[in-house]
Formats: sequence, C-alpha cells, structure tokens
Amino acid sequence: MTDHKTGTREEWLAARLELLEAEKALTRRSDELARKRQELPWVRIDKEYRFETDEGTSSLSDLFRGRSQLLVYHFMFGPEYSAGCPSCSAIADGFDASAVHLSNHDVTLCAVSRAPLTKLSAYKQRMGWSFPWASSFDSDFNHDFQAANTKEEWASGAVEYNFRKIDLRPTTDEEGSGSDEFALNMVGTDWETYRREGPGVSAFSIDDGVVYHTYSAYARGLDGLWGMYQWLDRAPLGRNESGFWWRRHDEYEGQ
Repeated sequence: MTDHKTGTREEWLAARLELLEAEKALTRRSDELARKRQELPWVRIDKEYRFETDEGTSSLSDLFRGRSQLLVYHFMFGPEYSAGCPSCSAIADGFDASAVHLSNHDVTLCAVSRAPLTKLSAYKQRMGWSFPWASSFDSDFNHDFQAANTKEEWASGAVEYNFRKIDLRPTTDEEGSGSDEFALNMVGTDWETYRREGPGVSAFSIDDGVVYHTYSAYARGLDGLWGMYQWLDRAPLGRNESGFWWRRHDEYEGQ
C-alpha cells in the first residue's frame, strides 16, 4: 500500500488544474527569459582561436559550417582524461537528435574539448555519436569561456566559473579525501586534473565575417540540456537521486 497521498479522480483533476496554472506561469516566464537572452549585447571576438576537427585545422568561424549561429557545448574531456566526463556524456547523448534539426534552422551544434582530437574521435566512436566535436588543445578557448582553469588559478582558490570566483580544491575532511578516488573512477585522473575542466554552453553569431559571443551558461544553467532530467521531472518519483547514479550509456548493467 502506497504511503503517498491518494484521492479521487475529481480531487486529482482539481489539483492538476491548480498545478497547470503554475506551469503556464513558468512557461511564460521561460519565454520572457529567452527574449532577454536574445537581447544581450553581442561581444566581438578578435582573438584567433585554432581547433583540430575531422576536416582539419579550423578557426572559430569555420565551426559555423556556413551557418550564421553556433552553439558550443564545453565538454569536460581534458588532455589527461581516459574518457569523457559521464555527466557531459549523458547530456551529449541527446545531441545527434537535435543537431539535425538545428542544422536545418541555421544553427550548428558543436562540442569543444581540450583533449587531442585522436582521443575525442575514439571516444566518439565508442559512444556512437556523429555530432561535430573539435579539439581546442593548446588553445585558450576553453579558458577564455570559463570552461578550463590554470594551475595558478587552481592554487589561488580563485577559479572563474559561472561568473564568479570559486575554490574547487577539496577540503581536508573525510568527504574531501574521497575526491581523488571519485575523479579516478570518473575519468582516470586526480580531482585537480578532473576539475580543471568545467561544463558549459556558449552561443556565437557571425555577421559579415565577424564572430560575436552572444551567451554562455554553466552549472544549473545547463539543466535544460539534460534530456533524461526533463523526463524524470515528470515521472512519479521525480529525480529521486541518492548520489551519482548515472553512467555512460554503455556502462549500465546489461548494456
């Protein structure tokens, strides 16, 4: 017998209609936020960034692939990683399905990571993905867009992420002491190497050959990109989380 509140169909409908009003308000608020994103001032990018792609060495403007808009997912895959971050991998599982529609709406979706292209290509094949993925190895791109930090920033406890300075160094308590083990299990590195990368999304526009940065988001600002979470938020038990439960899609039992 469930210990959750139960009721009649009529009681459920009354409660559902009340919730519907709240959902409509959230939708209207989300539409308003989307408009405000589009109203942000554009920042011209004059710095030359170089990337390694399946097509060869590319500039930032090349990543647009002839379209006027570019969405970059800053995928946590550092040069020392043995595999891509499982969280980023869970998000990226939805890219191929979206990329085909975006590409037919003047938008290119591309992932960018600091790992060498050979590592990215091998992992991409393992995961069965086909979306564009560029290596920014030896480039400042990830750092300039808050998706990577330097050893000096790490040591100072002032890493720039999500538009503020934070200290990502583990504490000395029992919880902190397990950070290296967690990172080793996730990507085969220690905690510092793991968290010198960060997830994020950045948007760019190109107009008359000039590239502009238009938007970036990090941390919970990426929540809407996790396809599985949008489903879980509508499931009876919601996210129902206890620790790090998700895995790469080929690591679940029975896969």
